[in-house]
Amino acid sequence: MDIAAAAKLWDAAPGWLNTASYGLPPRRAVEELQAVLADWRHGTSDWKPWDASVGRSRAAFAELVGARPADVTIGSTVSQLMSLVATALPPGARVVVPEIEFTSNLFPWAVAADVVTVPADRLADAITPGTAAVAFSLVQSLTGYVTPLADVVAAARAHDALVIADGSQACGWLPVDVSDVDVLACAAYKWLMSPRGAAFAYLSPRVRERMRPLAAGWYAGSDEGGSYYGPPLRLASDARAFDLSPAWFCYVGAAPAIELINEIGVERIRDHDVALANRFRAGLGLDPSDSAIVSVDAPGGRLEAAGLRAAVREGKVRASFHLYTTEEDVDRAVAALTTP
Repeated sequence: MDIAAAAKLWDAAPGWLNTASYGLPPRRAVEELQAVLADWRHGTSDWKPWDASVGRSRAAFAELVGARPADVTIGSTVSQLMSLVATALPPGARVVVPEIEFTSNLFPWAVAADVVTVPADRLADAITPGTAAVAFSLVQSLTGYVTPLADVVAAARAHDALVIADGSQACGWLPVDVSDVDVLACAAYKWLMSPRGAAFAYLSPRVRERMRPLAAGWYAGSDEGGSYYGPPLRLASDARAFDLSPAWFCYVGAAPAIELINEIGVERIRDHDVALANRFRAGLGLDPSDSAIVSVDAPGGRLEAAGLRAAVREGKVRASFHLYTTEEDVDRAVAALTTP
């Protein structure tokens, strides 16, 4: 799908430069969600059609990251999913994490293991004998830094360390392939433009065999329609064993949103998003980058006064550019930040 045609499928008000905080849903996602809310309000539907959206979104996410649906579990947040992954580590395990890592991919390791933090660009160098895992964001939330995945994977494999990635700031604009990682978790409410409360994780067979399904419930059962009552324990044989019982409406919105990303093509989305980010950088006199997120030392109040919405993190403006962002949005932001 052409980007110009795709952009017409959103109803974004001008000036949204904050997808790194939350993404805006495409119209088809809103329409499906509104229809289901009407069914819920009036009691005119069973829950099973809502639940079908979980399977749709699981399959769409798997397609997006090059995984099998059987290797994808669903949850509600990255921290909840990473806490399950932490059960794969022995007590006192050494986990290497970037020092600016978002805490959803830091606190679970700090609770369960011995964490070593290093500068994001020294991550691969810090993986040494005795490292049990390296946990990092594919794209850093604070700075937009894109992790050199191949370097990290090479260092981890040399020392048999697990590779655990958070794709929340990457999946949806950056092409991602899970073939070289053990875990990829992703909150869907950012670049996947889904309701908050839907999250996914690719779990390799290697890591699943070490994990404990501490949140197991009826939805993790081997028989999706027959695990409601009583023993024995009977969990799914694939990643569904780690499923959290879903907040259905979140997945009703997630399925059409992620399907649309696949329909458009994430490579095309990357080219669009990064081009806008680099237009913004050029307007501020900065060198081009490879990220859809730009962090600049500038007064955020100027953007707000100009009717533009971005985030301020650690005292810097963080602007993020996605499908519904236009060149006009970018130029207005540049003018707001550069006009005396």
